[in-house]
Amino acid sequence: MLTYSSKLGPDERDAAIAALQADELDVLVVGGGIVGAGAALDAATRGLTVGLVEQRDWASGTSSRSSKLIHGGIRYLEQFDFRLVREALVERGLLLERIAPHLVKPVRFLYPLTKPILERAYVGAGMLLYDAFSYTGLRPPGVPHHRHLSRGQLRRLAPGLRPDAFIGGLVYYDAQVDDARYVATLVRTAASYGAQVASRVAVEGFLKVGERVVGVHARDLQTDTAFEIRARQVINATGVWTDETQSLVGARGQFHVRASKGVHLVVPRDRFQSNTGLLLRTEKSVLFVIPWGRHWLIGTTDTDWRLDKAHPAATAADIDYLLAHVNEVLAVKLTREDVEGVYAGLRPLLAGESEETSKLSREHLVAHSVPGLVVIAGGKFTTYRVMAKDAVDAAVAALDFRYRVPASATAEIALVGAEGYPAAWNSRARIAKRAGIHVSRVEHLLDRYGVLAEDLVELIAERPELAEPLPGADDYLGAEIVYAATHEGALHLDDVLARRTRISIEAWDRGVSAAPVAAKLMGAELGWNPSRVKKEVDLYLKRVEAEIASQQQPDDASADRVRLSAPDS
Repeated sequence: MLTYSSKLGPDERDAAIAALQADELDVLVVGGGIVGAGAALDAATRGLTVGLVEQRDWASGTSSRSSKLIHGGIRYLEQFDFRLVREALVERGLLLERIAPHLVKPVRFLYPLTKPILERAYVGAGMLLYDAFSYTGLRPPGVPHHRHLSRGQLRRLAPGLRPDAFIGGLVYYDAQVDDARYVATLVRTAASYGAQVASRVAVEGFLKVGERVVGVHARDLQTDTAFEIRARQVINATGVWTDETQSLVGARGQFHVRASKGVHLVVPRDRFQSNTGLLLRTEKSVLFVIPWGRHWLIGTTDTDWRLDKAHPAATAADIDYLLAHVNEVLAVKLTREDVEGVYAGLRPLLAGESEETSKLSREHLVAHSVPGLVVIAGGKFTTYRVMAKDAVDAAVAALDFRYRVPASATAEIALVGAEGYPAAWNSRARIAKRAGIHVSRVEHLLDRYGVLAEDLVELIAERPELAEPLPGADDYLGAEIVYAATHEGALHLDDVLARRTRISIEAWDRGVSAAPVAAKLMGAELGWNPSRVKKEVDLYLKRVEAEIASQQQPDDASADRVRLSAPDS
């Protein structure tokens, strides 16, 4: 039974910061992305005292800007990286079946063929191996097997494709997730097992005794208050910021991390007709067209990025590249006017193996760079749990306990909202009737919060006006904004519009219409005065303006300069 709350409101944040200062921790995790959040949960469920700090918002870096796929990485089969593919497929099944069935869902993809016989045999053999690997974890894979399609079957499945583009294809399954929501839920789960978690806390340096790291110098960015956190082991899980974090120690890292920029487009689902996602080959890598609610996600690019890491910018060239490649197979071409949203993220790739970022390793490495400091870098979203386990294993090996610290337990620990989800889903019509809202709204809430959707249903019962959707963002309810501020650690308007919801990329106006309403709802919960509400809205509008302007620039340097013209929250 859990003895701690998963609620992450302002009071809980204050209590966590006080606790971080009060006693020496067993493990402090720096970095609130998917790996850092996973490490905090892993350590907390081993019975260790744990802290987790993040300089910005949870998942505000790489972990909110991925392709939103939980997948084995079918292209890695061609690189004979069978161990990585198998590991990822085992984790995929675990997430679908046990850890987060409310957040991770199967998604179907078409792998189209252009050549008869040999290509079908070659790709089919790879798909067969892909399916076989998914069973090696001794658990159900959570998705159906692949199957072959004739030209006629392909045209019926995806009539929006150019009729002469392909001679047939194969369909296979992977899974998808709202990456930012997953991380926020993971952080809440860690808190529910006793981890002290706080966002908007920057690490400005490391505490050292001799050569040993014994904690960090931290600053609460909300109050501009400096304090110290002491820990027996510190885990650096800062992703593309790994090198910068390591430089604060004054020691040379054992490996380096390069940032690869990946850009995705969001277009309305009705722009072309297909009952499946697409996996298309490009001259460098692969291109995904991913079903995403009432939208398609089209991505990704894979280019070196050496500019600002907090706000990677998409360029006009990036957008044109993606449109050109997807238009090669569409019967009705997409234009810039069809693009609802654009987002750019950075992948943390281990450097030194190749000059081409598309060939850099998606493996992860763990190192004890100096005594007391564990570094975890590389990897991919799907295998975060394995990365977290390996990082905590390294930290535990250096802890001087009189008793044996248990092994990782996270393979059997469901995230908050998961337990009882199938029963809640089966009862969705009854829940809708009781709440007086449409069943589709209940389905939306269940797929975002699991059984915790009951919290939002109760909130709507108390405040019926919160059942209204936000302006320009019909998929999201006012209750979700309030809940983000009171339970999910959202501290700024940007946190809600860009990560707790995906309004910033899904709405035609990028959330401009929703911003004033959302800010007022948040402000009422967080104690904002009218001046603060206006400031939050103004900051968000400047962000949107800068992003749109940057996406009209011809190159990275120009786009970066324009994007950075908007101040941070």
